[in-house]
Amino acid sequence: MACLPARAVPVPVPAPIQTVIVPYVRDPVDKSYRKMLAGLARFERDHALAPAASLRFRLLPRLPTTDMAGVALRIAGERVSVPLALDADHSFVLPHNEQAVREDAAVVANRRGDSLTWRAAIHSPGLAPGTRRLGDLRLECRVGIDAGLVSNSSPIFGWLSDALSSADQVCNSADGNYLFFTDRPVFGVTVRHGARSEVLPFSMLYAGGRLAASDLRFCDCQVLLERSYYAPIFDPGWPDDSIVEFDYMDDAPGATP
Repeated sequence: MACLPARAVPVPVPAPIQTVIVPYVRDPVDKSYRKMLAGLARFERDHALAPAASLRFRLLPRLPTTDMAGVALRIAGERVSVPLALDADHSFVLPHNEQAVREDAAVVANRRGDSLTWRAAIHSPGLAPGTRRLGDLRLECRVGIDAGLVSNSSPIFGWLSDALSSADQVCNSADGNYLFFTDRPVFGVTVRHGARSEVLPFSMLYAGGRLAASDLRFCDCQVLLERSYYAPIFDPGWPDDSIVEFDYMDDAPGATP
């Protein structure tokens, strides 16, 4: 009796493995890369305010518990991830990356979003320690607003209102309330140009001196309150070359070193 050949058993072909790309989910306080590039563009347009200065961005602590040691920063998109080098003062230069622009990437730190605040850092060379140049501060404000750096969320900050919605309005208005920070707790601030000098009033120190404890958590100055001040960047009577001088608390007579 003839043997019939065994019937071939079909071998199942495995389905191709699907590659799933999980996009980066942005924290509300992480910064838009596109907006930060808009800040770079503003710096180039208004560079005449600080012609000898370059632009860096800087991370600052927002909460008392923020540990700035080991902070890392990157540009993060759906596929792109670009590490950013931080200097000792936690400042950095933002590079241009076309892929990050296309992916609407974010600039992300390895910390809780609400534990940090951000500012532009524009410093003309040759200034004495404990001083700033007013034109640098004017440009910092314009860059900071266009870049979307400030994350205050209380109505007490008037520039959040619809009436002050652009960098030109915020930085050119006495109600703009753009906060600057010193490196150490500040006792007093004086503006000088030539023979003219003016000590800034208390209302221009410590976030205006009017923040209740319940409001402090809405301000990105909350751990930097003693280092915060407003500058007369809105006053055309002070030229860009005016110098802002700081008297620090630890330099005051009787201060403990």
